[in-house]
Amino acid sequence: MPPTLASLVHHSALKLTVRAGEDRLDVPVRWAHASELADPVPYMEGGELLLITALKLDAEDPEAMRRYVKRLVGAGVVGLGFAVGVNYDEIPKALVDAAEEEGLPLLEVPRRTPFLAISKAVSAAIAADQYRAVTAGFAAQRELTKQALNAGPEGLLAALAAQVDGWAALYDASGAVVATAPEWAGRRAARLTADVERLRDRPAPASAVVGVPETEDRVELHSIGTGRRPRAALAVGTAATLGTAERYAVHSAIALLTLTTERSRSLHAAEQRVSAAVLRMLLAGQPDHARAVAGDLYGGLLDAPFRMIVAESASASAARAHADAHARVPVSAALGSARAGASSSPSAAVLAAADTGGDPLAGLAEVVESAAARSGEAVLVVPEGERLVVLAADGGAAVAACGEYAAALEAARAATVREQAGGGDEDELVVGLSAPAGPIAAAAAYKQAEQALSVARRRGRVFVEHDQVASGSVLPLLADDAVRAFADGLLRALYEHDATGRGDLVASLRAWLSRHGQWDAAAADLGVHRHTLRYRMRRVEEILGRSLDDPDVRMELWLALKATSAE
Repeated sequence: MPPTLASLVHHSALKLTVRAGEDRLDVPVRWAHASELADPVPYMEGGELLLITALKLDAEDPEAMRRYVKRLVGAGVVGLGFAVGVNYDEIPKALVDAAEEEGLPLLEVPRRTPFLAISKAVSAAIAADQYRAVTAGFAAQRELTKQALNAGPEGLLAALAAQVDGWAALYDASGAVVATAPEWAGRRAARLTADVERLRDRPAPASAVVGVPETEDRVELHSIGTGRRPRAALAVGTAATLGTAERYAVHSAIALLTLTTERSRSLHAAEQRVSAAVLRMLLAGQPDHARAVAGDLYGGLLDAPFRMIVAESASASAARAHADAHARVPVSAALGSARAGASSSPSAAVLAAADTGGDPLAGLAEVVESAAARSGEAVLVVPEGERLVVLAADGGAAVAACGEYAAALEAARAATVREQAGGGDEDELVVGLSAPAGPIAAAAAYKQAEQALSVARRRGRVFVEHDQVASGSVLPLLADDAVRAFADGLLRALYEHDATGRGDLVASLRAWLSRHGQWDAAAADLGVHRHTLRYRMRRVEEILGRSLDDPDVRMELWLALKATSAE
């Protein structure tokens, strides 16, 4: 406890006597200061015990004393010490009455007690209080460290709550409550989510003092972490302002929580290498080796159905789509290569991990890892160049969080499109999710996630599950330059023939194919005789040099017609 007027009065060596304000002696004293100025207020900071001899005061003038005492009280002076036997043999009644009226404690200082003795007593008491606070702070630090090592963040929060005689809560990077102590503080902590989110948007380290609705708690919020964005936040709720010892405890808790939540770069890099190696082995069809390398790092993740997530930033995805379009081969060849690729495993070179520092991918990784941490799930996250690969438990919180995050991005993008006709999508994601799979089918799951990603990219979607790949129409997949160029090349000769006015071969071909080669129905649609239609189809075969009896030719022609009609 800091020194108070009561402790000074009870100090046997000072021999102080209370002449006014007996009921206010428990107020702390920040310092003892002697001043004979008629108006010492400009030099006061508040909390002082002012010592005077009334050398320049008319202490017997009631009106002058009322003004003098009133100004002292207004400046935050907590007590007035009057030395008797110097200028006055006793404290003048005018000063005593003024002090009583304002409620200012008035102490009589005997002649044999020098002001220096009072100043030394106050200084010694302040030093002793600070020493006790530092000692208590070190003791609290040892206790907090012990609990952090033995019981993790939960034990640390319990120890901190006991140290500050209040409650404590830990939030993750998304603002969700991770743990509280005592347990009854969970509701109070949940009411501060919006304040934690605002704290997260400020440069670290950041802190704020807020109040909890419907309570009288004084809550301090502190960001946790050393990076640009905090990895967590700590809330400490108390009934009053924290003292020095409690402040030491809070700062120790912040340091310890930073150590437990902010992994070192070398450790993080090592875990990334292990994650990449485990994923590489799974994709190579070596689940047993993957389990051996992973050990207990991922718990039971590799022993139960999981989902594979493959994500790209929208800008990278657009570049990939542009490159794919210019490297496209004719439709028949593309279909053949796709069928061949479906049975092969992804190349190990695709799995080379590198940190691109892309915010969209980092945001998704943070959301997935936070959700997994809150639910106690294991999750494998591997940055893969311009991609992020995630292996998460089927039906778990991480997969659900990924879907929610993508849905939020989709909604935000839709709102942006409504507000402005343009706008870049460089800060968005494109995400593909596989069907549930086991370790032995990891390569197939990765291929499914890639396929879903490709469909999402082409459909302009943020998130597509593999189950949705077959939904909708294949026709939107034809809407790229390479397919249209193929279609134009395939049908150019027919369009040139029709341009000469020698027959409507393109319309006839479309009608015949739409009627599945039924001559009468197609001829009726065109309003011509079926023999005319037969003649036109022979001309199509002659001009193209292909037989319409070949189902592959009919398929390519139909797709070409659909691609050109979509322009």
